[in-house]
Amino acid sequence: MEKNNSASTISLTVKKQRFDYIDQFRGFVGILMLVGHCSYYFNSIWLNLDPFDPLFPNWSQFALRYVGYLCAPGFLMMNGAMVWWSYHKRISKGTADWTVRWHLIQRGLFLIIVQMIWVNSSWGGFRVLQPWHFGIIATIGFSMILLTLIINMRWQIQLFIALAILVIHPFLLDISYDPENTWARVLMQTFIDSGEFNKYPVLPWFALATLGAVMATGWLKEWKTNQQRIIISIGIASVAIILAIVVRTGRGFGTISPFSDFGSWSFLLDQKYPPSLYMNLWFFAAVVIAVSLFIAIGKVAPKLLIVFSIPGKVPLFFYAVHLAILGIFVKRIGIFYREGGVLASLIGVVVMLVIMLPLCKWFYGVKRRSKNFFIRMI
Repeated sequence: MEKNNSASTISLTVKKQRFDYIDQFRGFVGILMLVGHCSYYFNSIWLNLDPFDPLFPNWSQFALRYVGYLCAPGFLMMNGAMVWWSYHKRISKGTADWTVRWHLIQRGLFLIIVQMIWVNSSWGGFRVLQPWHFGIIATIGFSMILLTLIINMRWQIQLFIALAILVIHPFLLDISYDPENTWARVLMQTFIDSGEFNKYPVLPWFALATLGAVMATGWLKEWKTNQQRIIISIGIASVAIILAIVVRTGRGFGTISPFSDFGSWSFLLDQKYPPSLYMNLWFFAAVVIAVSLFIAIGKVAPKLLIVFSIPGKVPLFFYAVHLAILGIFVKRIGIFYREGGVLASLIGVVVMLVIMLPLCKWFYGVKRRSKNFFIRMI
């Protein structure tokens, strides 16, 4: 009986709320990622920049690099939220449990294939097929598959699993392995560590996806008003920030990079590849606060957010196509490849948005009308 009541509640919520702020936030982080990609292709600083230990000559280059740090946690948490929503929405319509899970697993496998067949090769303009890499899209797909195993559990259990992974992960980073050993490298960098095979290890990012599912329980079901969503979200984010500060000031467990003084830039920026416990707590809070801001802005000035809704409704299409265009025209053909700086990168962003926004609007219409399996997966 409880299950039927829950399904009824979710079904009623579907009719009343479209959750535009989720699409808008996904579009926002997608555009931030476009900023980072345009910098990668147009910015000459990448001729000498080590992404694992970057140094920057000025504040504008610093901002251009770090503005994209919200993207990966934003994508993982929103994906977790949408997995939660899709599962419960389909269950509320009477779809069998395994059928729903299999649909989500297929989606996860599709993302892994897209990473290895399309995304990896698109970076170089499809000059060669490069399947031997496990990147952010594949990590999202793998996390999605793992999330199907726990998606019907109570949010308290999901929260416990996510926090347990985040606490255990720093200990796993102490495991030594030979990066020249293919199997050891693939296993460690798929799940725990970062390197050439994969900068986004599944375990810590799966934990953030699970936290996204936990937050979805509140955002999309339990908290009935925007005011509730904003106030409770800010409270949760504040707790996460306090925990992050405690972890960082300990200068030990849960941190990787040293810092000079409390409140300095070095204090705020710890390692992302792989993410430390501090970074995960910090960016979980950042995502929750950002979503709250989108809810608040959408309440008073919704027209300001329309531009973000366009790519946010088809985030995978936006990611895959803009990367392919940059790879083909900038990297392969060589149009202004790493010849500029911050200004060139920002001009590239504007040009790509002029191209991508109409394409996203068109494809969203195609996707809504189409019954094709592959188009529906994109």
